[in-house]
Amino acid sequence: MQEVNKDSDDMTTDHNICGHKYRQLTDEEMAKLTNDLAINEFRQNKLEKESKKNWDLFYKRNTNKFFKDRHWTQREFSELIGDHMSEDRDVFMLEVGCGVGNTIWPLIEDKTRLNLYVCDFSPVAIDLLQKSPLFDSNKCKPFVADITDESGFRHHLPPNVSFDLVSLIFVLSSINPTKMRTALRNIYQVMRPNGVLLFRDYGLYDHAMLRFGSGHKLSDNFYVRQDGTRAYYFSIEYMETLVKSCGFEVIQNDYIKRETINRKLNTCVDRIFIQGKYAKPDNS
Repeated sequence: MQEVNKDSDDMTTDHNICGHKYRQLTDEEMAKLTNDLAINEFRQNKLEKESKKNWDLFYKRNTNKFFKDRHWTQREFSELIGDHMSEDRDVFMLEVGCGVGNTIWPLIEDKTRLNLYVCDFSPVAIDLLQKSPLFDSNKCKPFVADITDESGFRHHLPPNVSFDLVSLIFVLSSINPTKMRTALRNIYQVMRPNGVLLFRDYGLYDHAMLRFGSGHKLSDNFYVRQDGTRAYYFSIEYMETLVKSCGFEVIQNDYIKRETINRKLNTCVDRIFIQGKYAKPDNS
């Protein structure tokens, strides 16, 4: 269980390391997480300042070949294929942290009737998205935005546009925990009452988290990869407290477990994710 300072934007944690229903830690894993020290403040500040540059370099290096298209989103989030089909008004969706379009391409291929807006921190990613043969400016409106900006990102949008659906998939984990609340508040501000935030990200004690060696820890549950991009690993307790502090109501907030099989190496590892649906109240 985590203790959270609700009066601060610094969502630091202090919890007993033992595991949860999908991942019980061994003594060795517990000792590693407990004894691993955070890297120095100078390097942490440097990573924060260079976060945009590191994501630009990631997309320049990998272009659109790193992530697979997310066909699973329509299976996991029925909102993407359900009620909006019978709406008698335009229904708007925002994809936050769209990257090169891996979430929206399956929707466009399936001829969604959603009005799609997409944004990303990296102008390189947005440029690659617009060069895709699937891109259609009549179906999708892309823009570059920093969702952690204290001034918000409403100024990037037409004044009459608010969103029924917002997807935030493997994005919040890349943000410094001290800025997560600002990001969620900014998203909240551009949603319609009864709008739903669709969320999936890395869960606490995911295999990738336990693989980090010494010298990669930034703070509790927050790590830096070799390429300078960062990853936070969420507990359901942390996420529930975080979204409620931003005004959302929790519809769903669960761990999900998946197995990743490498047939070439004959290995199978547990991947732990957190999946959520968080609503903006009707009276907001």
